[in-house]
Amino acid sequence: MRNAIHNKGMSNTLQEKKEISKKLKERAINEGFTISGIASIPGSSRLNLRTNALNRWLSNNLHGEMKWMEAERRKNIGSLLEGAKSVLSVGFTYINSQNHNKNKIFKVGKFGQGEDYHKVIHKKLKNIGRWINQEIPDCRWKICVDTSPLLEKAWAEESGLGWIGKNSNLINKIHGSWFTLGFMILTKDLVPDKPHKSLCGKCDKCIEHCPTEAIVEPFVIQSNRCIAYHTIESRKKTIPKKIKENLNGWVAGCDICQDICPWNKSVPFNDTFETSPKEWIKNLNNDSLSWDDKTWEKKLQGSTLRRIKPWMWRRNIKANLRNQ
Repeated sequence: MRNAIHNKGMSNTLQEKKEISKKLKERAINEGFTISGIASIPGSSRLNLRTNALNRWLSNNLHGEMKWMEAERRKNIGSLLEGAKSVLSVGFTYINSQNHNKNKIFKVGKFGQGEDYHKVIHKKLKNIGRWINQEIPDCRWKICVDTSPLLEKAWAEESGLGWIGKNSNLINKIHGSWFTLGFMILTKDLVPDKPHKSLCGKCDKCIEHCPTEAIVEPFVIQSNRCIAYHTIESRKKTIPKKIKENLNGWVAGCDICQDICPWNKSVPFNDTFETSPKEWIKNLNNDSLSWDDKTWEKKLQGSTLRRIKPWMWRRNIKANLRNQ
């Protein structure tokens, strides 16, 4: 009799965990995220594999000037919040029916054409945090967007949001790879989702179509060969000749390896004000070279692309013009 009561108590506890886990993921979708999932900390053995892959990438200096990737805390999610037990992973779709780059003089990566996704995701996650404070008052939480030292794509994969593709982007069966990630580290033990399996199969289109051969092997990007890296991250005064010859209009980011991906052929749009392209981006042309720093700062207000300094915009635009 005593064992029966004990088992019943365990069952109730498990049922409660399932219910609150389900409610949390539903709350994320209601808040405007496209996908949501949960992972347990420390996660499965694949997290160790991803950490080892990161170490190899760093030791081979494939991260270029991105020194923040070397942060040791990135390898230990527990260091970001004491008592961490679970992770809520969410994806925010940024592809909009208007943000195409066909027949444009200058091209901007789709992720950066709308509002600053860091702020959009943070605001939505904060709303979820307020909900947690009411529904799970004994749970502490910490928000992480891509400025936090976290193995983001690995934890998103662990949470079942998708798989890390050969182009190193996270891919979802329905939504492709057109989404940015957000996370909430939680001190509550929740029911995890199944980690996603890779569905790239034998497809190598992203590798074959990269004009600068930046995907040096499946899942491995050599930053100093990547157009997105050179137009967004690199602080060098000039763009290398090999990159310049293959810019083909790209002045902020590059979508080639995503545009060619079969999983991105037909995905749902997220036509909200948050993802709608800013007017100045839609009309970017040669006249932009005459903008002074104050004009650039004004244009870039509220944009993810503020990371690209005014002098870098001019560098990127000139590099395209000289190659015409």
